[in-house]
Amino acid sequence: MARRSFAFCVLLLFPGSCNQVSSALQGPEIYPDLPEIKQRGYLTALVDNNSYSYFIYKGRPMGFEYELLQNLARYLEVELRLKIGSGIEQGIEQLNNGETDILAYPLTVTLDRTRLVKFIHPLFESHQVLVQRKPDNWMQLTADEINRMLIRKPADLIGKKVYVMHNSSFAQRLLHLSEEIGGEIIIHEDSATATSESLIRAVAEERIDYTVTDDYLAQVNAAIYPNLDIETVLSLPQQIAWAVRHTSPELLRAINEWLAKIKKEPTFMVIYNRYFKSPRNLQLRVKSDYSSLGGNKISPYDNLIKEGAAQLNWDWRLLAAVIYQESKFNPQSESWAGAVGLMQLMPETAERFGASNPLEPAQNIRAGVKFLKHLDTYWARENVREEDRIKFVLASYNAGLSHIIDARKLTAKYGGDVSSWDAVEWYLLKKSDPKYYKDPVVMAGYCLCEEPVNYVKEILKLFEEYRLHISA
Repeated sequence: MARRSFAFCVLLLFPGSCNQVSSALQGPEIYPDLPEIKQRGYLTALVDNNSYSYFIYKGRPMGFEYELLQNLARYLEVELRLKIGSGIEQGIEQLNNGETDILAYPLTVTLDRTRLVKFIHPLFESHQVLVQRKPDNWMQLTADEINRMLIRKPADLIGKKVYVMHNSSFAQRLLHLSEEIGGEIIIHEDSATATSESLIRAVAEERIDYTVTDDYLAQVNAAIYPNLDIETVLSLPQQIAWAVRHTSPELLRAINEWLAKIKKEPTFMVIYNRYFKSPRNLQLRVKSDYSSLGGNKISPYDNLIKEGAAQLNWDWRLLAAVIYQESKFNPQSESWAGAVGLMQLMPETAERFGASNPLEPAQNIRAGVKFLKHLDTYWARENVREEDRIKFVLASYNAGLSHIIDARKLTAKYGGDVSSWDAVEWYLLKKSDPKYYKDPVVMAGYCLCEEPVNYVKEILKLFEEYRLHISA
């Protein structure tokens, strides 16, 4: 999936001039709405990279927003393409410039924001809470003793410095709260790139004393940092929702129809509980070396994968995506057809490329890499498009070289471009039709080849997600 780079500019979320709002709503000459999205075949969503929205864990993309967006894309019958954002201001800018179709942040619905974006129906409700540290000896104290040492009334915040995200709903709430309690709360708006989770961590690590966040996020992080107190409520319940452009009414209507549907089923609450009501699982994810939340590893076999990728002259994350797709990094994995190990080698392939024990990870990866190298050498000689060669290699690895050669012969017979994967893919899918698999140019016969076509797409999609989260 191609990723574009953008230039960001500052967009004020507090009440501003009409010119500021007008400027924020300007975008490209054509705003893609649902018909254009369906016609082009993909939906673009901007997401946040944090412990609950979107991350990689043991090679698998996960997250509340991620799972819901995957479900939405299936409902709309389009491909999902994700981009990682870097703040609410920039996200609204990108949305209104047509660079994304959905701003899939868990946004608090405010009057100021409704002037800039159109919110979908609420995902859920939350309220804002104060995040502060418990006393150092809190485990030896009673609940009453702890409460006496903490801020429990908003008026006790007068004169205190509270750190919040720049131009956030939390900053707005503290401003209003200062007026309500008749005294100034010192509001420190952190940099535009700060996140709620980074500020919560700063409280836990004693670098700052107070921040404000939504209750659902506070609960998630309190499971990670037991020295945090999140019991002081600072707001009434507020609606949390995603946003689309004002100029995307059909997309808005379709998303709301989808959301109403999944909320009538167990789907929504199963996903919600997985990320917001399972503190033990969250601790495992955050502390794992194989989580993009706290590490830069994909699997226990990263070193072997990097060695193999160097032999292929590949990005190691691409080879990791192949292995995850094949075995989910389970070295004992065995398919119904007899393929075994991390790279799911058939016995004859393992023997041919030197794996006497294909269940042993190092042997399996080395043999699999040799097989990929063999396929890459073959397709390099066939003068396929350089940007498409990896697709020919991956499809051959999955379905066998002979089926891809057959599809290429069919492409040539019917006047297609044999150097283009898109053209060859079309005829590969035709190999379940007798008209094509019984054609005299075909040697390998019948193939239900949706699998290799989807295999190529899934690996390249996963590779792109690894590139978003894991450094090279």
